[in-house]
Amino acid sequence: MNHRIMQNKRSPWMSIVLGLMLFSLIIFSGLPLVNSIFQENQLFSQSDSVTAISPEQKAQWEAEASGYQKVLLREPENETALRELLNIRLKQQDLAGAIAPLSTLAKIHPTQPEYGILLGQAKQYSEDNEGAASAYRDVLATYPDNIMALGGLVNLFLSQNLSERAIAILQNTLDRVSEKEESNVDLGSIKLLLGEVYTETQKYTEAINLYDEIAEADTSDFRPLLAKALVLQKQEKTEEAKSLLESAYELAPAEFKDQVKGAISN
Repeated sequence: MNHRIMQNKRSPWMSIVLGLMLFSLIIFSGLPLVNSIFQENQLFSQSDSVTAISPEQKAQWEAEASGYQKVLLREPENETALRELLNIRLKQQDLAGAIAPLSTLAKIHPTQPEYGILLGQAKQYSEDNEGAASAYRDVLATYPDNIMALGGLVNLFLSQNLSERAIAILQNTLDRVSEKEESNVDLGSIKLLLGEVYTETQKYTEAINLYDEIAEADTSDFRPLLAKALVLQKQEKTEEAKSLLESAYELAPAEFKDQVKGAISN
């Protein structure tokens, strides 16, 4: 299986921003939405690097932001100013301040769904759940199989204890894609999202059955083995989980081996 989920070409700047913003590695790099392992990869967790920012650096960022805001008063769609202001707000972890430039960038670049996805995540973090859902759905209206938008909406539903909605949108997507004779959609990633919903709602049998189905369809994919192992750990089936984790480690691409190894040692 091709583990690169991203479908559209992006600028280097956009790749950096996405690397910072996305909540879950399934959306960006092909790993399952396994919060028990990858919580440290979320953008909005506290970190020493953030608290260590000097007052001088903060003042410099704010001065730069003020300059870009003045430019945008004259030229509301100046892309350089919008991107630079967004970059500063991300470095400041000011997600409320990031919403305005993201909204404009999403509007002027409707063919780049990443902006809408980032907007959804910023609104979700700012506790605007309705706005977040609207941003994700705007992307899905044009790109109904976009795994990042699906993952964002599923994450939003789970945060509101709306698991049945999460299951419904994923199942509907799978049903629709399965009806197509030819499709470039990564069904495995969508199924992994569905499996994670089952896991989060303690529907362990359904999750395991789905992970087995994914693994059978592609014996080279480490993700369903890892996901199933984590379910088995929750069920305290330690030895069976360890065996699967070791198999997942062998199959995992080099950039993910350390993370899988961490799961084995836990």
